[in-house]
Amino acid sequence: MSRAEQPSRRTVLAVAVAAAVAGSTGSAAAGNMAVAEPDETAGRPVDNHAWITYSDWRAGTAHGTRAVAGNRPGVVIGAPAGTTEYTDPHTGTTATWEYATWTSPVHALTVPSTEVIASWNAHTPAGTWIQIELQGTYSDGTATPWYVMGRWAAGDGDIKRTSVDDQTDDKSTVWTDTFAIDDPSTGLRLASYRLRLTLYRKPGAKNTPTVWRLGAMGSDVPDRFTVPASAPGLAKELIVPRYSQEIHVGQYPEYDNGGEAWCSPTSSQMIIEYWGGRLTKEQLAWVDPSYADPQVCHAARYTYDYQYAGCGNWPFNAAYAATFKDLQGVVTRLGSLTDLETLIAAGIPAITSQSFLKEELTGAGYGTSGHLMTVIGFTAEGDVIANDPASPSDEAVRRVYKRREWENIWLRTKRYNASGKVVSGTGGVCYLYFPACPTPRQRKALAAVGVR
Repeated sequence: MSRAEQPSRRTVLAVAVAAAVAGSTGSAAAGNMAVAEPDETAGRPVDNHAWITYSDWRAGTAHGTRAVAGNRPGVVIGAPAGTTEYTDPHTGTTATWEYATWTSPVHALTVPSTEVIASWNAHTPAGTWIQIELQGTYSDGTATPWYVMGRWAAGDGDIKRTSVDDQTDDKSTVWTDTFAIDDPSTGLRLASYRLRLTLYRKPGAKNTPTVWRLGAMGSDVPDRFTVPASAPGLAKELIVPRYSQEIHVGQYPEYDNGGEAWCSPTSSQMIIEYWGGRLTKEQLAWVDPSYADPQVCHAARYTYDYQYAGCGNWPFNAAYAATFKDLQGVVTRLGSLTDLETLIAAGIPAITSQSFLKEELTGAGYGTSGHLMTVIGFTAEGDVIANDPASPSDEAVRRVYKRREWENIWLRTKRYNASGKVVSGTGGVCYLYFPACPTPRQRKALAAVGVR
């Protein structure tokens, strides 16, 4: 996040289309709240679908891949389909790779969508990487091209993980991590899609990427400057580690100018550690030992998108979380603070994306064109308890923000910036990180907000 109220790279890209867009772990205080039933997702402007079971992987079309069963079913390279060359645009290095592909069945969107964001969880040992593509059918019956939604590896020694710019067919465009209809006012929507995975490894190698989760969130959020207020329903606070991005200002400027822009990986690391994820001394050995909270530096490096030139690629953060043992991560949209209460009641914190002027969020002390923070609970009055990484110290990270102000800046799709210009809002985007094997209560809460 930048403290200055100026357009971020994501906002600059999104404004081109957004003007027309329609759219366990301990707790400090217990609260009583009935978790919503899954059928309460009816009518949501969001469709979050994923392939995660052995049957799911068997249902796809495989060329050189095979499904594997077990506690965490997935897809791996079996007998490679062939070899190909890839020139890394960020290093100029050309290398030959074996590859295999898996293509999902067509998913008909329950919400014909103006935007789609893919998510994946994978293990990519050294010498391997993956590519995720999306191809869809519009509501007018025509098809999109195959769009690259990400080229990803957990490490950065083989390829530089990257989004791909300049993908468009004059009906839709991929903006870093988001497929978007160019002019939703025409009524055009994406009606269905399929995803294609390509798994790569060095020729002759025996190791393979393993993909455990693949899916996408389609949405058609109504155009709005304000959203209806929700009634408070829960008083509970989760005990989540507190990390400040601000103490990292000037550190590792090659990763988006250092800590000042590290709201997303800092938030990710807080929630990862809430679930028990820890980095070893060996993993952190590259970090200057004089730096506090070296795990935040690590998160910035390993979420960094070399094309976007930032650490805020939403699915890259979710994929980073899933590199920790027994964790999974998704990108979705929620509809209200009631949804967040449902999750908090089940012990699931959330990372939310919002933008606002300084005067729109009492107590923040800054304005931002895009910022990630974690929601860890609610006060007895219903106000939001957030770990805000844009704080001067770890001790200052815990904040309480007014419910009505916070709900509006998170859920709106339109806002006025400091110059009085209409720009986009995130419309309820959040990351959810949760166990690979959720408890029944966690599964029920996730289902209630549309996540499988």
